[in-house]
Amino acid sequence: MIFGRAFFTTVFVSILLGAQAYAAPNACNAAFAARNKAALDRAHISRETNFERLKNEEFDVLVIGGGSAGLGTAVDAASRGLKVALVEANDFAAETSSRSTKLLHGGVRYLEQLVMTFLKTLKFDKVMYNLIRDALHERNTALKLAPHLTRPLPIVTPIYKAHEVPYYWAGLKAYDALAGRSSRLPRSGFVDAATLKRDFPLMKQQGLKGGVLYYDGQFNDSRMAVALAMTAQEAGVAIVNHARVVGLTKSGDKLNGASVQDGLSGASAQVRAKVVINATGPFSDRIRRMDDPNVKPMIAAAARTHIVLSKKFVPPSTGMLIPKTDDGRVLFVLPWEGHTLVGTTDARADVKENPKATEADIEYILGQVAKYYETKPTREDVLSHWAGIRPLVSDPKSADTAKLARDHVVQVSESNLLTVAGGKWTTYRKMALDVVDQAIRVAGLKPTKQESGTEDLVLIGGRNYSPDLAKKLEASTETDIAAHLAHNYGDRATEILELARTENLGKRLAEAHPFLEAEVLYAIRAEGARTTADIISRRIRLTFLEHAATRQALDRVIDLAGNELNWSSERRATERDSILRDLATE
Repeated sequence: MIFGRAFFTTVFVSILLGAQAYAAPNACNAAFAARNKAALDRAHISRETNFERLKNEEFDVLVIGGGSAGLGTAVDAASRGLKVALVEANDFAAETSSRSTKLLHGGVRYLEQLVMTFLKTLKFDKVMYNLIRDALHERNTALKLAPHLTRPLPIVTPIYKAHEVPYYWAGLKAYDALAGRSSRLPRSGFVDAATLKRDFPLMKQQGLKGGVLYYDGQFNDSRMAVALAMTAQEAGVAIVNHARVVGLTKSGDKLNGASVQDGLSGASAQVRAKVVINATGPFSDRIRRMDDPNVKPMIAAAARTHIVLSKKFVPPSTGMLIPKTDDGRVLFVLPWEGHTLVGTTDARADVKENPKATEADIEYILGQVAKYYETKPTREDVLSHWAGIRPLVSDPKSADTAKLARDHVVQVSESNLLTVAGGKWTTYRKMALDVVDQAIRVAGLKPTKQESGTEDLVLIGGRNYSPDLAKKLEASTETDIAAHLAHNYGDRATEILELARTENLGKRLAEAHPFLEAEVLYAIRAEGARTTADIISRRIRLTFLEHAATRQALDRVIDLAGNELNWSSERRATERDSILRDLATE
């Protein structure tokens, strides 16, 4: 049970209500404020030009890793006027950061732990409190900074025992209280059984008493990463995907850069930087061992599997929280991109690139979901599946290194390698703020602005976005395509439609999906995509949504990309085989 002991939980709400509010937001860095055609062009990711910059320029900060933490760090450092480079061994968000549950959340389960600890010990866990408070604040900020990619999502927990209603209700009221009056999301409440039966017709009806409903944020994770990457490019960051760090360089006993190899051309670059930040998530220990081969590990990995079902299992605008699975965790059943997203498992695993879902994990998720449905989903209903590696972090300097950090850790080595690890998408901006603050102190950097400029920095695509954009685009395209373009490209959606018109690329890549041929070329020309997986998995989300449709679209995507990037027939075959391997399970 997520919440218990209703009376004491309700009392605990009063404690939360007394929490101090956040200070007023920082002013946005003026360098980001201009909005004109030149600014639009500056945001197009110039990968090859940026790689030449790695060879020829010296930087204040070199960020290793192009996931949420790395991209957020690059944007934060640039917002302070620092000269920044970022390199990513694969593609932006190719690993953990594209394989999330797509939620911006404060952590309902953490709140339960906070309350239960207080009830058992009568001691207030300020660390846990700050973790939840920070996440709820950052949830609010993300909804503001990327309005096209994010949305409020109501999530209901069905209740089959009447005495559970006050337990859940009190806990979610505490969640509301901690979010504060400035929250952009509505408050939680009770949903009667009749309403649930109407909205979830496939839900198990016998004994249903109703449900409690609360709000979190939902987003498209890999599109958020692309928006951050383009925002970094606009700010002058030399940002390069498919560029792997193969070694760190030192002057005396301190780091002064890294050796980087272009994974596409084979070219190399010696990057000079005053400070190096390791933001490689589950692969953090690899970079740390380049600095010190004897370093004590700080990462323990957990494999997290998700599956995608058809939209019939969930209404288009409401998700469901299954409060307790057989192993004691929660499970989400969410609407996402016109489908049903279900996850996740959480089992210890080895750190490896591009992990695959296992049949055992897929069957486990199906079995847990089946307990709440009259029409039970089967293996044949699974349209797509994927696995990601979540980095569980311990602070090497902690007295108890076996205890996993509850949020993120910033660790500094003797040679001044800064490693930021842990956390989650919701708190990416807070992680970035903390590690850049530390980098400025450690390296003695001289930013033009001491404080982060990201609190009010609206990301690329969101600056001229309005909620009625999709409706306006319907004058030029079909309804589902208009909605897709508005919510994934924001105010840049018209660039896709113009490309479709001028180059005759207005056809769909796959039936029943809104993705256009024009998006393939836009991904390459503007968003730094250089492989088929970059395009079909992360710029558009087809491999994450439906494997059969991916196979249907694959040859056309390779044809368009191959012509644009001048691929040989051998390269095209390799690209095709790589995608087909990605669709497999272990």
